[in-house]
Amino acid sequence: MQNMATKFKVSTDPKAIQHFLVRSVENVYPTREKLAELMASGKRITVYAGVDPTGPSLQMGHLIWLKKLAEIQKLGHRVVMLIGDFTAMIGDPSDKAAVRKQLTHDEVLANCKLYKKQASRFLAFDGPNAAELRYNSTWLAKMTFVDVIELAAHFTVQQMSERDMFETRMKDGKPVYLHEFLYPLMQGYDSVEMNVDLEVGGNDQMFNMLVGRTLAREILHKEKFVMTLKLLEDATGKKMGKSEGNAIAFSDTSEDVFGKIMSWTDGMIVPGFELLTDISDDKIIDIAAQMADGENPMTFKRRLAREIVTVFTSKKEANLAEAHFTAIHQKHEVPEDLSIWKSKGQSLKLIDILVSCGFVASKTEARRQIVQGGVKVDGKRIKDVDIVVTKGSIIQKGKRHFVKLV
Repeated sequence: MQNMATKFKVSTDPKAIQHFLVRSVENVYPTREKLAELMASGKRITVYAGVDPTGPSLQMGHLIWLKKLAEIQKLGHRVVMLIGDFTAMIGDPSDKAAVRKQLTHDEVLANCKLYKKQASRFLAFDGPNAAELRYNSTWLAKMTFVDVIELAAHFTVQQMSERDMFETRMKDGKPVYLHEFLYPLMQGYDSVEMNVDLEVGGNDQMFNMLVGRTLAREILHKEKFVMTLKLLEDATGKKMGKSEGNAIAFSDTSEDVFGKIMSWTDGMIVPGFELLTDISDDKIIDIAAQMADGENPMTFKRRLAREIVTVFTSKKEANLAEAHFTAIHQKHEVPEDLSIWKSKGQSLKLIDILVSCGFVASKTEARRQIVQGGVKVDGKRIKDVDIVVTKGSIIQKGKRHFVKLV
């Protein structure tokens, strides 16, 4: 095997290392200084981030750690993207008020079919320093009951019980299942099996990642670093997510991505620039200052939307997406903070939506409103009473009643 030091040139540029250690980063364990020292030494390290395939597409939140992996890959270090095809069957309890639904392995594999292709927008999976794609069922599915007992012996019940979500559930009289205690052990063992030097993930993964740090120290006798990243949320702690109706999937159209970003709270603008774009820190500070001085936040939210769509597609696509958004909102008929209505299916009849949203009292009235031209879908007047509306559409009744179907 060729000497890795000669095959891969590792950058020790102090500015690049400092940027990696600070931008979007909440904390580094044991310290930023020790990780900076390791990276400055020129040693090629192994860095990984993992994702459990609980849905058929990567989400915008995944972009935060993908950008970090891409950043350190460009510095010449070895990068691994781990698909948690085994851990996804169990369900990560992190930040969950109730137990997750367990998935079959077939469901998990179906969910992650597009993950590599989607991640390749940011990570290079070919070339001399190609990122690796691995699956943790490769080792976790082969563990014996004896192996699990030996692994569990490294931790106490008290340590596992200290997790915030477990404490909250027990206080509220909600169940905490034994398999949820085992989840951190499984994620932690990933670090041991892959012999990594650094794990990167959201700050909601801190407990799981630190379990891996403990196991690496006790089993491999090595220092494993942990980097926790900030989550996209506003000053009140409100996060981008499905429950807010503004979650963004990599599979969304450019128009949907642009529109959803425009529905984010103003408090998410500055964090959005930091976590999801390559805009310089100085420019982000300037944007924050202008907003504090009274500049209209919508100006910067539009810029954020353009930047993010450009990252995913192209500048041309971003301009088209903005034009689409402007075409709908240019007469200021549609409020920027329009209401969200959740559908259990991909599409519904317009008549049913008008009733369910409370825009009309009955289907008879809904039909009358449509026939008389009082209803629009995405800015177009509708007179077909049988029309089916798909998710993402904006429905308007009269001049003041708006709702977005998600």
